[in-house]
Amino acid sequence: MAPTHSTSFSGLRPDRFDRDGREQLIDVRDLQAALPGIRRLRRWAHEALAARPGESAVDIGSGTGSEVLTFGEAVGPGGSAVGVEPDPELLTAAQRRAAEAGSAARFVPGDAYNLPLANESCDVALCERVFQHLTSPARAVGEIARVLRPGGRVVLMDSDWGTAIVHPGDRHVVREVIETLISNTTDPFAGRRLPGLLTHAGLEIDDHGSHALVQDPAIGAGALVGRVSAMAVARGAITEQQRTQLLADLDAGARTGDIHLSVTIFAVLAHKPG
Repeated sequence: MAPTHSTSFSGLRPDRFDRDGREQLIDVRDLQAALPGIRRLRRWAHEALAARPGESAVDIGSGTGSEVLTFGEAVGPGGSAVGVEPDPELLTAAQRRAAEAGSAARFVPGDAYNLPLANESCDVALCERVFQHLTSPARAVGEIARVLRPGGRVVLMDSDWGTAIVHPGDRHVVREVIETLISNTTDPFAGRRLPGLLTHAGLEIDDHGSHALVQDPAIGAGALVGRVSAMAVARGAITEQQRTQLLADLDAGARTGDIHLSVTIFAVLAHKPG
């Protein structure tokens, strides 16, 4: 399963995993960031936000920094491009990437609940695939509203695991595997909740975007489905025999072209009135 930067099939909660589980999160990040759908939706986000020279832009949950570098090019030397990221390893990778690119983009430690930014200091904000991991999403949107200047723009992007599709496979088994993923995601339906979160924080919706992120058929079942289905066995939702059959069905589907694994990611553009 490969649908959706710093957080991401990584709706899965890192606090629930051992070493193999944390490797799954790395697999997810690498696979999803390379998907054409993610690249297209990121292009849509930057076009919608339309960061201009001299403006201040922030990427919340900036991962290895690719989108902050894009902001840096848009705002130019007279502007400011900042990435906020809680993971020290990702921060180091982002800082190295910026140095290699000769970019003035900056990366600072912080999270969605405590942005290290002054009130009304940002013109543009981006937050991609973070909300599915948050226990208090309204608090995070409140932080975004706090740092945005009047007229400032924000795009939130996130997966909605209620849209996940796994084909082929026994419908009962597929349902239990997806339910296992959903039950191990902090907010599995984050994608559909983004507009409501923004409006409740006093921001006004301007546009919506979405994309079904489809895994490369050549991957077959893939490591991610393998791990999630193993979790389904561990919790007694399916048997080991059913898991083996599901993986075989998916591998057979990959050989014949009869395979589809996807999830939909939603994006919402809003602005702060004033």
